[in-house]
This record gives sequence, C-alpha cells and structure tokens, in this order.
Amino acid sequence: MIYLDHNASAPLRPEALRAHQEALERVFGNPSSAHAAGAEARAVLSRARRQVAALAGVAPEGLVFTSGASEANNTVLCGLEPGARLVTSAVEHPSLLEAAAAARARGVRVTVVPVERDGRLDPDRFRAALEPGSALASVQWANHETGVLQPIAELAAAARAAGVPFHTDAAQAFGKTALALESLPIDLASLSSHKLGGPKGVGALWLRPRAPFAPLLHGGQQERGRRAGTENVPALAGFGAACEAAGAERADRAELRDSLWRGIAASVPDPVRNGGPEHVLPHVLDVSFPGASGEALVEALDLEGIAVSTGAACHSGSTEPSPVLLAMGVPAELARAALRFSLGPGTTPAEIAAVLAVLPEIVARVRRARAA
Repeated sequence: MIYLDHNASAPLRPEALRAHQEALERVFGNPSSAHAAGAEARAVLSRARRQVAALAGVAPEGLVFTSGASEANNTVLCGLEPGARLVTSAVEHPSLLEAAAAARARGVRVTVVPVERDGRLDPDRFRAALEPGSALASVQWANHETGVLQPIAELAAAARAAGVPFHTDAAQAFGKTALALESLPIDLASLSSHKLGGPKGVGALWLRPRAPFAPLLHGGQQERGRRAGTENVPALAGFGAACEAAGAERADRAELRDSLWRGIAASVPDPVRNGGPEHVLPHVLDVSFPGASGEALVEALDLEGIAVSTGAACHSGSTEPSPVLLAMGVPAELARAALRFSLGPGTTPAEIAAVLAVLPEIVARVRRARAA
C-alpha cells in the first residue's frame, strides 16, 4: 500500500512499537500503587511525560495524559459555565466544534469567527471578537484537512492582551512543526499520539499553572487529580518514544508534496489547490478535482493500493461536503470533489511517481462516470 493518509493516523513508528511492546510485557503494575511494581510503572510514565514535554517545549508537570486530543478538547470546554463566552473559528476539528455546540446547549455563548479564502483567521477580525469578559479563545494550530497553519503567535498575543485564556488544538501540528508552547502566550494545548506515529488512544492536554481548568473525569487522583482513571502505561510509553523519534527527524516533506502538486497540475485538467502553497504544513496537499466525486476517487485509488481521504476521518461517511472547505468559501461541488494527500516519514519519490502514474486516468474515468 502507498499510504498518503497520515493526517488520519500515522503508521506506528518502530521506536514506539518497541517501547509499547516492552511495557506490555514487563510493566504490569498500577502507577498509583506504592510497591515496586507500581514504582516501575510510574518510572515509565515519568519518562514518557518528559519525552512528550520535550517535543512540545513545555515542563513535564504541565501535561495531563488523556485518551487523545478529542478528550483534551472536550476537557478544555467542559469547564465553561452558562453565560460564559467562547471564541473559536469556523474550521476547527469536529471534537472542538461539537463540544462547543454542547457548551452552547448548556448556556455558553459561542462566537465562531469566519476564516478567509486561504483558510486563515484575520487577526483583526479575531481581535474584534474578543469581547471583554470572554472566558476562552480556542483556535487550532494546523487544520486537519488542508494543513493550513493559523497565525497562532499573533492570535494568542491578541487573546493575552484582551485578558482571555487561549487554547490551541495542536494535534496536527505536533511533531510536524516546532511548537515551543511555553515561549508563546498560549495557556492550554491539545496533543495527539497517533498523528505522529504513536499508539492510538492516548494524547495529552498541556496547561499553564493558572490556566482555567476543570476535570472532565472524576473518581481518582491520577494525573495530579486532573484526570481520573489508571493511565495506559504501555501506550504512553509508545507515545513518548514516538515523540523522541519525531524530534530527531530532520526531513522536510515539502519537496515531495510540491512534486506531487506539480505532477497533478501538469497531468490532470483543472485541479484546484485548497489552502494554497503558503502557511501550510509541509506534508499536506488538499486538491479538488472539478467534475469528480471525492468519495469515488478515494475508492478508485484504494483499488490501486493507494490510501488517501476526502478530509477528516471523524467526518468520514457523511454525505455532506467538507465543512472546513465550505467555511473557506469553496463551492459545495468543489468541496465534494476534494482529496487530501498527507505524506509521512516513509513516503518516497517512487511512491509519488506511482500515484501520478495512475491518478490522471482515474480522475478522467470518475469524471466520465459522473457526467454520464
């Protein structure tokens, strides 16, 4: 298989597999237990926390391990009380937007700031939405579909100047671009393991000491009383190892991504790039093929052993066009014709060439079938 869907989930890194398997086989104690087996589990947990913190650019004590970025996003919003105001963007991940909808249902006032045609927030428009007394602003670092990078430093600074705590969903940016969270005016950040080659089902929430916070899960003193439930020690060991491996990488996949786009533009009539070439993650390319169905293209490419997607895995199965692309002003028909290519550490020039060898005929065939 040629796997170009790393934004949905990345293959498990060898380092993460080894760490996960070793902990499964050897570390069976509960990290909350006082005996030697518990201490061994705590040591593994502590090492993982340091590894994750190093990649995020934070102190380990600020990390709360979770089941993933979706739980972290929901945790951040669960503490908002009726009457509080949340400011967010129109292109957030479903785990944030649906949590915001749930918050609105319990009386939280939600302001959704639209994005520009390139998928980015206008800092002035965002600043104007930060009304006095707003309880939280939340903007994702990098978009899960288009890879578009928000001007996070500028947005966070605007929130800090307005006295509004700032949260970012950094799940897609983590391990793909430098975060250095503590050096920025960011108060909370959501992180994911499986997006960078760690095990599924674990992630983290980072928060500053005085950031607004209310536990989502109650019933234990794990994670310093901030998240009840016995930690998934083997998976977190893999998460830490994946972070260490990602931090050691020096490869820039922008050249491969750009060669894929040049090949598409040269061989397929009328492709439309969503998000543009600037301010985007180096491994993501989102393209609409007018006159084709994105779902049909995914199926046809899958038959050729090529894995891509139409957008967010959490949105998969919906018959509606991508809400991210619609929020960017992309017409519904073009949004339905979009494919997301997301490359990874194992992607090779030969794989890109193999995709380009079959894609033009597949697009032409799907277009003919749709026009018939």
